[in-house]
Amino acid sequence: MQTSILKRHYDARLPWYTIYPTVPEFSAAVGPKDCEEWLRRLPTDDAVSLYIHVPFCRSICWYCGFPRTSTGRDAPILDYLAVLHEETRLVAAQAPPALPVSDVHFGGGTPTLIPPSEFPALMDVLRRRFTFREGAAVAVEIDPRTFTVEMAETLGAAGVNRASLGVQSFDPVVQKAVNRIQSEAETAGAVENLRRNGITRINFDLIYGLPNQTVQSCVRTAETVVAMRPDRLAVSGYAHVPSYKKNQRLIDEALLPDTVARAEQAAAVGDTLVAAGYCQIGLDHFALPDDELALAQKTGRLRRNSLGYSADTCQTVIGLGASAIGRVGHGYVLNEVATGSYTQHIRAGRLATSKGYPLCDVDRVRAAIIERLMCDLEADVPAICAAFDFDPVPLLDSAERLAMLAEDGVVDIESGFIRVRREYRFLLRTVAGAFDAYLDRSPY
Repeated sequence: MQTSILKRHYDARLPWYTIYPTVPEFSAAVGPKDCEEWLRRLPTDDAVSLYIHVPFCRSICWYCGFPRTSTGRDAPILDYLAVLHEETRLVAAQAPPALPVSDVHFGGGTPTLIPPSEFPALMDVLRRRFTFREGAAVAVEIDPRTFTVEMAETLGAAGVNRASLGVQSFDPVVQKAVNRIQSEAETAGAVENLRRNGITRINFDLIYGLPNQTVQSCVRTAETVVAMRPDRLAVSGYAHVPSYKKNQRLIDEALLPDTVARAEQAAAVGDTLVAAGYCQIGLDHFALPDDELALAQKTGRLRRNSLGYSADTCQTVIGLGASAIGRVGHGYVLNEVATGSYTQHIRAGRLATSKGYPLCDVDRVRAAIIERLMCDLEADVPAICAAFDFDPVPLLDSAERLAMLAEDGVVDIESGFIRVRREYRFLLRTVAGAFDAYLDRSPY
């Protein structure tokens, strides 16, 4: 990749396009009543996904950009679980009865801080209020530093069949710089306990672009991870937004790698994983050839949702918990971010929707184009537009940045078919951003 092109087109502030339009476009004009109406109008036979947010950690990692709070006690978690049970009842009461569920994801925070005695009760509530399809995917995010043998046994008995482990980096210098000290032994032990209890589908999360990180340390981490043989990995770039996330102000900006170094780190990790037999998926995921993501990519079924890349084809995502995002029929909804506000709404007997976005036809067209670019590194714009009975010419004409990207050889365009050159995969968000109606359209 040419350094000049990278510097000209890369913008770390661009969205990751897990959803479109993105959260900054959400409005408080969408509230609980809208969410109720959208839930009531869901098709009765279409399967949905559930996302459950558990916003608690034992300590705060300085790089973290997710809504969460630190607690050393179980009491706040138990109080939150009681509210979560009630929210599940309220949501299910508005949705069609026996709504089928094919995919469940517990995110955070650290969902495995839920006491082992309480997790089965939460699963029972979900299974009573919804109808889990046979073979439904149930995934849980895990911090290996606090993961216990008892919790591994509990997850296996409760029907969890996928686990996502936060690793980020095994370099002790990097770990100290981001306040996350985690040994290789802790991580390997968590993987062993999961597999011993029948949870064999394992994801790892890695991050590049962290303070003090180098190409060499990234490669060493990747090599260590490969030895544990997870099914898939998410290799994300650190997004430094200290004006938005106060904990990131504890990171010394002088120690952060620049754009070129970040690209070199991402490429080095990718090369290491591909050499070890992993398939590269979209922008930043890797999977073994027999993993669902790799198979979905081969057959054109790869999807992009609020959690990243997915083989889940559900059109509806129901978000439960503080700050949870849902995609419900006619638009997106976001729950109250603060746990206190979320709790007040649910205890008052109303949904906790704080804002949202009603989708129009042109949003759906742009979202489809962006999703195909992010998933396949290519998009047939005329074909996508035809599926929505939409004229592709105005969309292509308004995507002013495409011409600049084509001139620099980042993309090839022929009769509205756009293909991102593999060597410029790192600029995929820039290409997708050309179809984002809410970005500043001035040259950059």
